[in-house]
Amino acid sequence: MNKIKNIHFLQITAYCLVALTLWSCQPSTTSKEEKATPKAFNIELQTTDNPATEKSGMSNLFTSKSGNTYLSWIEHPNDSLAILKYAKWENGSWSEANTIAEGTDWFVNWADFPSIVEAEDGRLAAHWLQKRAAGTYDYDVKITQSLDDGKSWNEAFLPHTDGIAAEHGFVKMVSSPDNQIFVTWLDGRNTKGEGHEAEGHFDHGHGHGGGAMTLRTASFNAQGKLTAEAELDTKVCDCCQTDAALTARGEIVVYRDRLEEEIRDISIVRKVNDEWTAPKRVAEDNWKIGGCPVNGPAVAADGENVAVAWFTMDGEKPQVKVAFSNNSGETFLEASQIDDGDPLGRVAINWIDEDKTLVTWVEQTGKTAVIKAVVINSKSEQSEHFTLTDISPKRSSGFPVTAKLADNKILLSWTNVGESLKVETGVLTIETKQ
Repeated sequence: MNKIKNIHFLQITAYCLVALTLWSCQPSTTSKEEKATPKAFNIELQTTDNPATEKSGMSNLFTSKSGNTYLSWIEHPNDSLAILKYAKWENGSWSEANTIAEGTDWFVNWADFPSIVEAEDGRLAAHWLQKRAAGTYDYDVKITQSLDDGKSWNEAFLPHTDGIAAEHGFVKMVSSPDNQIFVTWLDGRNTKGEGHEAEGHFDHGHGHGGGAMTLRTASFNAQGKLTAEAELDTKVCDCCQTDAALTARGEIVVYRDRLEEEIRDISIVRKVNDEWTAPKRVAEDNWKIGGCPVNGPAVAADGENVAVAWFTMDGEKPQVKVAFSNNSGETFLEASQIDDGDPLGRVAINWIDEDKTLVTWVEQTGKTAVIKAVVINSKSEQSEHFTLTDISPKRSSGFPVTAKLADNKILLSWTNVGESLKVETGVLTIETKQ
C-alpha cells in the first residue's frame, strides 16, 4: 500500500464481460445527457482558515449524529515525526488544533489516512497506522479514545486480534447504536501463509507470499472491548479505501471486490438482524484489471436511502458512477455516469436532503486537475457540473473529503501541493436557482 502510481499510468488489462450471479439485478450506465435537470443549482466554495500548518496533509472529516464536525490531519515537523491532530467546527470556524498522538514509526500513506469519529455517548475515537519491525509493509491499525472531549487520550489498542505481522489498513469507523463504534478494515493476515491468491500491486509492486487480502470488522465500547468480530469477504482488492454507513436496517460496508478473473467491481455487505449478508455487487461494471487501482468507493446513508459513488473503467475509458438504493442497500437502481470525460476518481458523497446528494471527484484537465461537484437525485437527474478548486493530480494531493453541515452546506477538505503540503478547507453552499 505504498508508492502508489497515478491511475492513468497503469497497464490495464482488456475489458471483459463476465456473467456472474452475485447480483439479481443488472444495472446499466445512464449518461448525464439522457437525464433532464428538474432544477438548476448554484454551488459556491468559500475557503476557510484552519489550524493545519505547512507540511500537513491526509485530512479527514466526520460529522456526528449530534451535529458535531471534526477535521483530522497529519503534520510532519521533520522527516521522521508524524503528528495526528484534529480541530472542531464551532460557530462557523475551526477551533485550535489538538494533538491526538504522534510517532516516528508510523506507516504514512497518501491514500490510507487516519480518521476521527464521535460515538453516541460523546466520546471520541481516532485511528492511525503503525509499523511493525518485521517488514516494510507490516503494520497495525491503532485506535485511541478520549472520554473527556479530547483533553486526554487512552492507550491505543488494535481492532484486529490475529497477532500476525502483515498489512492492516484502509479503515472506516462509524458510530453505531448502544454507544458502540463500528470499524472495518482491509486485513492481510492470510497473505503471510501458504496460498496462491497473491497479486501484483500497482502501488508498490510487491506481491504477497500467501493468500488474499480480506475485509474484516469489529465493534468496540468505551473501554476498547472488541465484540462482533467477523470476516466480511475472503478476497478483496488490496489497496482501495473502504467506506461504511449506518442505515435504518443496520451497518453497511462498500469496497472494491476481487472477483473471478480479476474483476474489480464495487461490492456491498449489510448487517441484517445481527448477521452479515453475502457480498453483492452494486453494479456490474466488469472492470478487469490485474492489480489494485487504489480508488475506493464512497457511501452515504439517510434512513433507508443509500447512495454509492465510485471510479471504474470501461476499457481505457475512466468513469465516475453513482447508484441509489431505497431499501438500505439491498438493491440498487441503475448506475449513472457523472464525470466530464477524464476523471481521476477520488470520490466523496453526502445526502443534501432525502432525495438529493452532492458528489465530488477529481477530474484531470490536461497536466493539472480540479475538484468537481454535481447535485444528483435518486432519479439520476443531475445539475450542471461545478469546478470547485484546482488540485494537483499528484498522489501527494490525496483524496478530497466532505462532511455535511446544516442548511445544505458541505465542508470540503483537500491538500494543496505547493512548496510544501498544506491542508485546505472550505464550505460549499448549495442553493436552488429561482
